[in-house]
Amino acid sequence: MNVKFTRALKVFLTVADCGNMSVAARQLHMTVSAISQQLRKLEEDIGQQLVNRNSRHLSLTEAGRIYYRTSQELLATAQQGQQEIDALLHSASGELRILAPEGFGGGLLSKPLRQLLQSSERISVAVTLGEGYDDIVASGADLALGFTPVDKEGFKSYQLATWSQVLCVAPTHPLSTESLSHPEQLKEHPFIVYDHLPAHELSGPHDGRYLLAHPRLSVNSMQALIQFTVDGLGFAVLPQKEVQHYLANGELVDLLPDWQLPDYQVFAVVADYPTMPVKTRQAIELLESYFTIL
Repeated sequence: MNVKFTRALKVFLTVADCGNMSVAARQLHMTVSAISQQLRKLEEDIGQQLVNRNSRHLSLTEAGRIYYRTSQELLATAQQGQQEIDALLHSASGELRILAPEGFGGGLLSKPLRQLLQSSERISVAVTLGEGYDDIVASGADLALGFTPVDKEGFKSYQLATWSQVLCVAPTHPLSTESLSHPEQLKEHPFIVYDHLPAHELSGPHDGRYLLAHPRLSVNSMQALIQFTVDGLGFAVLPQKEVQHYLANGELVDLLPDWQLPDYQVFAVVADYPTMPVKTRQAIELLESYFTIL
């Protein structure tokens, strides 16, 4: 229901309640001629006369009585909808839909989402885990998490954190017992990659550079890549935040600790609307705060 139509309904209902256009005009802070013009326009749009008028009084026609009853219901629904919309813009409320990579389901979202849910009883969260941003608008998501910004009109990207990567292998793999000093020594062993990132450059002592490429196995799921590495299929470059518990409990070991991999960024992507709902803005702030100190 647009604003002009809502205003016309208010005018009609006030006139009907007052039974007099002068009284209605005072209540609405409008002129009598403006009131009369609104009523005529409404009647033209509907194609029915709603009000019988004379110089002092007015009464509703049969069509007017029917329209009066339905207008009350329409206006109440419109006002309730406006209140709910205002609540989205001024308080954390409604359902927050998040798209995130599979690896985020391993506990990375638990703390910030717990804090978000505790901040308001009027908010709920729906998380969809997968690979890639997909189409945020078509999916109805409020925000999507990923490792690259979206450089497309109609979207806005917020950098949440910078995380490190680690070169890993399972302790059951032969590499874990070899004395390694240079990435060249990895060439005889299977390299597993996430297929969106098929190559990685290592930097080491004395300004050394080495490009890890030519994988033997690729997979389109980060969780599958991690599991393949834990299962001993080969070595891989993995996000440190997603595998830190595997490193801590000995299910993975760090290869070539003297060689470093470039960091990667985590982004929140939202549709670029003029105003951002409070629930979305609050979620971005919580995620940034938590991811930064991980």
